[in-house]
Order: sequence, then structure tokens, then C-alpha cells
Amino acid sequence: MLGMCRGRRKFLAASLALLFIPALTWLYLSVGSFQVKPLPLSPLDALSSTPVGGAGERQALELRVRVVEEENRALRRELSRPPRSPSARLPSSDHRGNQSRTHSEEGTGDNESQKAVAVGNSSDCIRQPVVDKCETIHVAIVCAGYNASRDVVTLVKSVLFHRRNPLHFHFITDSIAQQILSSLFHTWMVPAVRVNFYDADELKSEVSWIPNKHYSGIYGLMKLVLTKTLPSDLQRVIVLDTDITFATDIAELWAVFHKFKGQQVLGLVENQSDWYLGNLWKNHRPWPALGRGFNTGVILLLLDRLRKLRWEQMWRLTAERELMSMLSTSLADQDIFNAVIKQNPFLVHQLPCFWNVQLSDHTRSEKCYKDVSDLKVIHWNSPKKLRVKNKHVEFFRNLYLTFLEYDGNLLRRELFGCPSEADHNSENLQKTLSELDEDDPCYEFRRERFTVHRTHLYFLHYEYEPSSDNTDVTLVAQLSMDRLQMLEAICKHWEGPISLALYLSDAEAQQFLRYAQGSEVLMSRGNVGYHIVYKEGQFYPVNLLRNVAMRQVNTPYMFLSDIDFLPMYSLYEYLRKSVVQLDMANTKKALVVPAFETLRYRLSYPKSKAELLSQLDMGTLFTFRYHVWTKGHAPTNFAKWRTATTPYRVQWEADFEPYVMVRRDSPEYDRRFVGFGWNKVAHIMELDAQQMQSAARLHSQASTLACLQSRPFTS
Repeated sequence: MLGMCRGRRKFLAASLALLFIPALTWLYLSVGSFQVKPLPLSPLDALSSTPVGGAGERQALELRVRVVEEENRALRRELSRPPRSPSARLPSSDHRGNQSRTHSEEGTGDNESQKAVAVGNSSDCIRQPVVDKCETIHVAIVCAGYNASRDVVTLVKSVLFHRRNPLHFHFITDSIAQQILSSLFHTWMVPAVRVNFYDADELKSEVSWIPNKHYSGIYGLMKLVLTKTLPSDLQRVIVLDTDITFATDIAELWAVFHKFKGQQVLGLVENQSDWYLGNLWKNHRPWPALGRGFNTGVILLLLDRLRKLRWEQMWRLTAERELMSMLSTSLADQDIFNAVIKQNPFLVHQLPCFWNVQLSDHTRSEKCYKDVSDLKVIHWNSPKKLRVKNKHVEFFRNLYLTFLEYDGNLLRRELFGCPSEADHNSENLQKTLSELDEDDPCYEFRRERFTVHRTHLYFLHYEYEPSSDNTDVTLVAQLSMDRLQMLEAICKHWEGPISLALYLSDAEAQQFLRYAQGSEVLMSRGNVGYHIVYKEGQFYPVNLLRNVAMRQVNTPYMFLSDIDFLPMYSLYEYLRKSVVQLDMANTKKALVVPAFETLRYRLSYPKSKAELLSQLDMGTLFTFRYHVWTKGHAPTNFAKWRTATTPYRVQWEADFEPYVMVRRDSPEYDRRFVGFGWNKVAHIMELDAQQMQSAARLHSQASTLACLQSRPFTS
């Protein structure tokens, strides 16, 4: 607690210094719900109530020692508790609109959790209902598609940042979101966090009969079927939209369940727009609602009671009745929730509006709070997001951006004092790391091979179906922030699918997103998969990045390249034809693509083999790494290539590192190689060890690569 509770904190801190001083004064402390009795001012006070003489004095001293020991134990218990969030302050009761009831008025049934004892002048400091620190908080989120999967990460970060309890996320997802989020949480490895997925496709039939005009589509109706979807033994859950940002510990919201009375089964905040009042425009006709209605961006669901009330039948009958006149929903599940509540007001426990401050145009959100420091949950419930009209929008924007770019690796915090539910992989990893010798000069290098990098697959929308002739080829590469400028050029040169692994920080990932969304070239391509591998450690995990990109290839073949290389304009179609000509489906072959480089920043890209040969002869182009590492590409036999018009076989030699097209089932790169040097060499060596024939398929329009960097790129 801050503000009016600061005096108490200073008092507790000062009390620590008194524990080891002969008690000449008395302490009066509040320790949770435990009230400590005052100590005597001096031994004389104790003697005054005991018989005179040595025995009485001894009894008084013994009594005093026991009291002091009990006092110390109580204080230690208090100090062992985790510190409370600075934002966990109770609102005053004079600026909450119709949600301004005091804490004692709202939670009279939860007496134990609300006991507080005054200290000095801090009598106005009232404690929130307490949630056991090891109690698991359950959160349900409907998330479908690439964009929603990216947006929900910001919500999760804000929850993890403030939380002090174990969390169990229940995601209702389509196949796309499940692939992305399962990979993300698996590599995130946040302690005391469990994740379950529920197939949204299996639920579509439950709500597909409801016409819906909302931009969320059919997924915007799936909160209605959570009682049927979530485990039958799950009694309560917090349901959140993906565009939510928490500014406090979610345990505070979980504690509100204790305030439900009677038949209350839904915890909701009043809608802060005038939508359900029907006065936004002429002939505006909303669904029926109680007053202003309720917003379903944040919901507390008592699942066990809802099931007993036959919630499924209740909302279905209501929806069928209202659709006869309304024809469709405008706000998806929110319309149906409100129609049910209109008929059954007793179902709702109205939450204070700071639990869902709704930031969209035409809202009363500013009336919900007196100071932005009082806020609990921000709801960006508008497609316009950060462009809403609100006098505090700059504060909200900064809060949102803070979590958007926050380093997610810092959220891997242990919850001390709670039973660990570490999975088998995590336990094995910790055991392996503990066996490494920290005094080894190569400790950091050896540790890198076991580092689990948080990975967000398909950071942008991806849409591509492989061709039916089984000849399709995906270009595979990896890059960091300083190579973003190559993306547009590669997309212009290669029209086929591309799989890219980007090594970025959380902040750089957002810079990349803005860069991509501002590029007409990149936005016009749906067949490029961007996979973010988040930075961690001091080494560049080049082969790990390549493996991440390779695993997301969904074509039969892949062209293993590097981001600094531009393929000839027709290389994609040329490689597909070579698949058939070389019978690569039935033989183990690697098709070598000769590589060249230029020392110029500007170059007229060769349009044919004849033009390429001319530039080689003039010294405008060179065979790749000709000046610094000839051995790397010498086995390609460029002398033979100049005149060849038919395929020829090349022999593997030490240090050979060509760029090749191989089948998708080819071996991955050895991730022990990090940073600069030998990473591709080792991979080519393994291909040769697995008896893969290397072939160079060349004719008058031979495959060529040209590096447009003035500094030759080496990998």
C-alpha cells in the first residue's frame, strides 16, 4: 500500500530495530488478521499485577519472555509474506460513480480476510480479501488466428508481471493459435504456469446458428459455452478478452469471488458506452439490457453454480427469442449475456468499474476513476486501439507499450514457498545445467546449447497451400535486426514460400512489426512465415535459428540460404523443375546453387548466365568468398560451371559450405555451433556422411546467387 499507508510501513521497519533491545516500550502491531497485544511499559508494570517477591518477579519475567517470543514469531510470519503490489490500493468511496461502495459494504461476508488493526493514524488503511499465495488462479481466453495470438501475449505479460500466485490458462483456440501459443509457452518456461487448449472448431456448431455482425466473428460467441468446454471439476474462472492490460495483481480480482451472494454467478462491470441506451444515432436499436448493460471483456464465472442453473438452456432460449426480432447480434456474446441478465438480474455481481476501464470512443470511462493510479484493468475494446479519445490516453498508451516491449525472459520468476509442478523437460534441463562446471572458461559457451529460447512462430499472418505436384520449395534463412532491409529485395526475387527465423528482443520485435506493416511488398506476401526467436545469452544461436525456420517448412523441399543473398529471379521455378529432372523424390541428392558476391552497393542484377559471366570477367562479380576463403566453395568447380549445360556431380571436400536445396526430411543443423564459423560446414559434412549425392544442375539460365553487401557475408 502507498499513500495513506506509508506510515505503517515505516513503523514496521522501525520495529525491527527494537526486537533486540530490552523492551522498555510497548509495540502495537497488525499482522494479517493476527492482533498482537501491547507489551508492558516496564518490568514494574508486570510486577504490579503479581505477588511480591522473587517468585513473582520470575513469573513476570517468564511471562514477558513468552510474550516477546510470540511477538517476534508473529512479525516474522508477516515479513515472510511476499510484498504487496504498490497498485493494490483500495479506491476511496467518493469517485467511483455507481461503483463507489466501500470495501466493508461489498464484502461483509468475508470477515476473516478483512480484519485490520489500526497503527497510529493509519486507521483508514483497510486490507483487501486475501488469496492464499499457493492458490491457483484460472484464466480463460478465446484466441483465434495469427493477430490475436500476437495480441494476447501483451495481456499475458501484464498478468505475469504482477502475479504472485500459480496460474492456469485455458485457451479456446483454432489450430493456428494453438500451434503458436503451445510453442510459445513451451519455450517460455515460466514457473508455476500451466496451459490447456480447447479446440474451438469442435465448438463452432454450438454457436454457428447465431448470426453475428461483430468483427470477432464466430469466436466472439464462444464465451457462452465455457461451462460446457472447461473441465467439469473447475468451479470458477476469470474470462478475459485478448485486448486487456492488467495494472495490478490478478489475485485481487480472483478474491472478488468471495463477495458473491445468493444466486450471483456472473461478475461484470457496467458498460461504459451508451450503446445499450440506444441513443447513439437515429433508429439505433440495441439488444435488451439492464440499464447501461454490462461489458463482457472481463467476466468472473462461477462455473459450478452456472451448471446447476442450466446455463446452456438459459442463454439458448434467450438468444432464440431475441433473434426473432433482432435477427443478429451486434456485439457477439455481450448481447446475449445482457439479454439473459435483463430477465434475471439476480445473476450479476456488479464489479467496480476500475476492473474493466473500457477505452473506446463514446464511453464514460473517465468517470470510472479519479486518478489513473487507481486503475486495475485497461480494456482496449476498439479496433482503433491507441487512437481512442480519452484525456489520459497517453498514460494508457505508455502502459500498454511497456508490456508490449517488456522482456518476457524477465518473467521467468520462481514462486517461492509453493509446491513446484515443474515438467519433466524443465527438471532435466535444470539437472543438466547443474552438472556444468562454472569454473570452466567455456562455461557460457557450453551452457548456450541448453538454453531454451522463447519462440513465437508465425508472428505475422501466414497463408499458403503447397502445390499438389509435390515439387514446391521453401527458401529458409535467418536474420537479426540489422538485416531487415534485405527482406523486401528477397521477396521481389523469390515468389515462392519463405520461412524466416528472426533473432530479436521484445522491443525489436515490435519495430519489425511496424516495419513489415508499413511495407507494401511484405504485406502483399502471405506466404512468408516470420518466426521470432527472442534474444537470450551472449551468443548468436545461428544454427538454432536455422532449425526453427526449417521446422516450419510445409513444402517437400527447402532451399537453405542466407539472408544476405539474392536468388536469380527465376530460381524458384527452376528449382521446382530440377526436382523432377533429378528425381529428388526417390534419391538422396543436394542440389548446389553456385554463389557469387559483389563489393558494390549498387549493381545491375545479371539477367542471364551470359551476363553473369561478363560481370565475372570484368571484376564486377566474384565467386563467393574468393578473396578470403576459397576452400568454402571451391568444390563447386566454377571452372567447369562456366561451360556446363548439363548436371554434373561434385565431390565433398573439407570446409565445403555451399547453399543447397534438399528434401524437407534432411538433418537439422548442429545447434552447438553459435556465433561465427563452421556452422554450415558441419551441416554439409553431415549431409555427405548420410550419402547424399551433391549435384549442380546448370544450363544457359543457370542458378545464380549474388550478395549485394559490400562486405562479404560469412556464416
